[in-house]
Amino acid sequence: MTRIAVVSGTGTGVGKTVATAALAAAARAAGLETAVVKPAQTGVGPDEPGDVHEVRRLAGDGVTGVELARYPEPLAPSAAARRSGLPALRPRAVVAAVQDLADRGGLVLVEGAGGLLVPFDGEGTTLADLALLMRAPVVVVTSAELGTLNHTALTAQALRVRGLRCPGLVIGSWPAQPGVAEECNREDLPVVAEVPVLGVIPERAAELPPETFRASAPDWVGAALRAILDEFPDGSPGGRSEGR
Repeated sequence: MTRIAVVSGTGTGVGKTVATAALAAAARAAGLETAVVKPAQTGVGPDEPGDVHEVRRLAGDGVTGVELARYPEPLAPSAAARRSGLPALRPRAVVAAVQDLADRGGLVLVEGAGGLLVPFDGEGTTLADLALLMRAPVVVVTSAELGTLNHTALTAQALRVRGLRCPGLVIGSWPAQPGVAEECNREDLPVVAEVPVLGVIPERAAELPPETFRASAPDWVGAALRAILDEFPDGSPGGRSEGR
């Protein structure tokens, strides 16, 4: 059984990598072979650990991690590739790499760079375009802070107009002492996005011992994982054709 899901943020700094790690850890706890693909890693040097390294540190070595391109400047992948002189990502190559992993079975999580519509190449290819090519559902990681309602609503709208399925939202960093804004946003997020909040990850979760992180992940994002798996009733990507 092969399953592919995309993890997108509403922007940078919302906890997308930690959410990806939590989903991977929950999938491993459920007995699924799990792989994480980062199509474009920006802002790290050749020998520095990137997001795939962080996911595997938190979720465990049992998670396969693949990084397809790396650019040193912390920019959108298209600009980072252009300025570095390195080749930009080719959408079909990304899809082929992801599908190769998916064909081995289990779950493949594709982590984006920044938000849904950040360009990957000179032609303006975005994570949304990759999700369409892969016929994959998109889990949206968002914040609890002021401004999140607008960013989340716009992301959800962009998914709907493209016919992309969104099982739900994951709040990437929930404060230990939430204020009025955070509490109200948590209540309003499913209203503006028209999809449920399916996961809430506590702030500073990445600072927990990895064993604690892995043990806690099913409680944080178990509902999100179940919703992802429900997208593939026949066990394969694109198992449903209707939008959400």
